[in-house]
Amino acid sequence: MQKENDIPFSHELVRKLIHLTSLSIPIAYYYWSRQTMLEILVPLAAASVLIDIGRFYVPPVAKWFYAAFRPLLREHERDHSRKLLNGASYVLISAVLCVFVFPKLVTITSFSVLIISDTAAALVGRRYGKNKFFQKSLEGAAGFFISALVVILVIPKLQEGAAEYVVAIIGAAVATIVESASIEMHMDDNLSIPISMGLTMWGLFYVLSVIQPEQYLSLYNALVAYR
Repeated sequence: MQKENDIPFSHELVRKLIHLTSLSIPIAYYYWSRQTMLEILVPLAAASVLIDIGRFYVPPVAKWFYAAFRPLLREHERDHSRKLLNGASYVLISAVLCVFVFPKLVTITSFSVLIISDTAAALVGRRYGKNKFFQKSLEGAAGFFISALVVILVIPKLQEGAAEYVVAIIGAAVATIVESASIEMHMDDNLSIPISMGLTMWGLFYVLSVIQPEQYLSLYNALVAYR
C-alpha cells in the first residue's frame, strides 16, 4: 500500500537498515546504567535536534544535510513550511524519554520493539500491503505484531513468569495499533510506539501489584529496582 509521497522501496530499505543500528541503544542499556545512558543520549539527541532545526535556517547546514540524506527523507521531513524533525531525531528523543521515565526492563523491551517491529511493519507493508488498516496496511500491522512477539520471547525477564509475557504482549498489541494510527494521531511513531508500549507495560505491572500484591508486588518492586 504505497502512497504517492513514499520514498522508493530501495531507499526505504536503506532507511530501515540505518534504523536497525539504533538497536544498539537497548543492548547498551542492558549492560550500562541509566546515568551512563543519559550522559550519552542527551548530547546526541540535542545535537541531532540542533542539526535538524539548523537545516531549516542555516544554508550551509542545509546544503550538507540534504547532500547526505535527501534520498532517505520522507516528504514531510523535507517540507520547510512545516519544519518537522526527521525520524532519527525522534528516535533519540524517545530514547532519552524512555530511559529517564520508565523502569529499565520496560525501556529495553519497548525500545527493542520500536526498532525491530517498526522496521518489519514498514518493509512488509510496503512490499505486501493491500488491505487498509487506518492509513497504513493490515499486513504491515501483522508484521509489526508478529515480530514484536519474537522480541518479547528473546528479551530477558526478571522472574520468567507468565505475567511478564502477558503484560509485554498486551503492550505490543497497543503499540501495533498506535503505529498503525500514527498518521491520524499526528505523532511520529518513533516517539509514540515506545511511549505507548512503555506506559501500558508499566501501568499493567502496577495494577497487578495492587490487585494481587501477594503474587505480583515482588515482581513490581524488582522491576523498579532493576538498574
